[in-house]
Order: sequence, then structure tokens, then C-alpha cells
Amino acid sequence: MVDKSYIHSLITLLDDPDPEIFNAVSEKIITQGITVVPLLEGAWGSSDSRIFQERLENLIQTIQFNTVANALTQWKDSESNNLLEGAVLVARLQFPDLSLQPIELEIKKLQKDIWLEINSNLTALEKVRVINHVIFTIHKYEPNTSNFFLPGNHLINHVVETKRGGPIMLAILYAEIAQRLGLPISCVNLPKNFVLAYQDRYRVPAERKGKDPESILFYINPFNNGSVFSRNEIELFLSRQQLEPKPEYFLPCANTTTISQLVFNLIYSLERNGNRSKANEYKKLLQILEKDGEEQG
Repeated sequence: MVDKSYIHSLITLLDDPDPEIFNAVSEKIITQGITVVPLLEGAWGSSDSRIFQERLENLIQTIQFNTVANALTQWKDSESNNLLEGAVLVARLQFPDLSLQPIELEIKKLQKDIWLEINSNLTALEKVRVINHVIFTIHKYEPNTSNFFLPGNHLINHVVETKRGGPIMLAILYAEIAQRLGLPISCVNLPKNFVLAYQDRYRVPAERKGKDPESILFYINPFNNGSVFSRNEIELFLSRQQLEPKPEYFLPCANTTTISQLVFNLIYSLERNGNRSKANEYKKLLQILEKDGEEQG
């Protein structure tokens, strides 16, 4: 529980001209974590000093970043990390007060509508057609081709609110729903695109699942309303892009890889839109995720 009187006494020292005092007080406030942010915001609103307000803003930003960075580190290190949690953490750096509830309600609504139309007698292709019909026709989700570099295309809350998004965010949404329904659909980190793979549970031994291209029945492109395509079309795409056809371009990737790519694309969009300050914060998150990849590699 936060000792409000103690925090208020620290806040009053933030305008001290002595840098050593200011730095010491700042460190003590930062260690209190996210629970002190409302007190800092209250102090900001009751002050007319621009310097004092700027110091409060910097403290709030630092605390909010540390909170997301720590949560993302825990998510990355957890064996049970899932795509939705990772995507929400990415969005919380931009929207610190973001609630999971409306996002979860929307996903459950999509999941239920698909579940009502799907059954075990359907083929894999027929199940995908049902998913596509519910997501893209009934609920009218669509790729944001008119504003491709909008940062919101990479933020789960924005995509759920507007029903428009980029390739990775639509793939995350699609994969999250499919996996909740028990369908073997996973993300594939294809260069200059981001797609999904539908795996055959019975074609290869369990220990080879996700490691053998023979386990893939077909691929799905959520950025094209869930269109289905084959390995040959990926090979043709890579050839046209003059890219070497590496094995990882055809196989499901780890959830940390998916979220890393989401952050990478978000950084690019933020920079194109002139928000370099926020882009630099996301670069620090990307370092957390890429460090994990280096350690595992």
C-alpha cells in the first residue's frame, strides 16, 4: 500500500535546484512503481511551474515504461506466453491505462460466433472458410490498406475498436481465436508479409510439429481476408523479392518472434509519423525481446 504522505513529501522536493537531491528523490519515487502515478498526475494538475510539470511528466513516463518493460520480460521468460498478452503489453506502452476486458470480450464474441458454425466433420479448409466468414464478412475486419503506416495498425486496442489493422496484428487476432478453438493455426514470419500456417496433426510425428514443412497443410493470409495458398506461392514470392528461401520462412515462429516483429513494424510506423520519442521507447522493448532470441539461438 502506498504511503501517500511519504510520496507527497518526496514530490515537494522535485523542484529542488540541487541536482543530487533531485536525482535521489526521483529514484525513490521511481522505485515505488505504477501505484504512485495517480499522485504524480495530481501534483502535475495542481502546479503552474512548467519545470516541475516536466519533471513529473518524465517520472510518469519512466515509471510507465519500466512497468511495461518488466511485464514484457516476465512474459518473454514464461513458457505459457501467448500472443494476446504480448500484444496487450505492446499497446500499454502507448496506452498505460489500457484494459484487457473490452479486447477479451471482442475475442470471445468472435470465438463464439465461429464455434457455432464449426464442427469436427469439416475439413481444415472448410474450417478456415468459416473463420474467414465470421471475422471478415460478419464482423467486417479488414486490412488498413488506405493508411498502411498508421501506428494504430499495430496496437490491439485500436484494431479491435476500428476493425482495421496491419498484417501482423490481423494474424495475431486470427491465430489467437483459432488456437482458442483448438485449431493448429500459427504465425509465420514471412519477410515483407506475415502469414499463418495450418498444420496437420497427423502427418508427422509430434516431436517434428512446427519443425517440418511436411506438417503444413496450407497457409493463410489474414491481410487478404484469409485467402489460402501453398508453399509454392511462398517460394514464388521469395523469388520475386530476390530472397533466399530459408526454412523459417515456411514454418511457425515463436510467439516472441511474432511480438518482436510487431514492435519492429510499430517503430517504423512511429518514425514515419514523426514520433521518434515513442519509437525510441519501443526500441528498448525490442531489445528485451531480441536479447531472448540471442540467448535461445
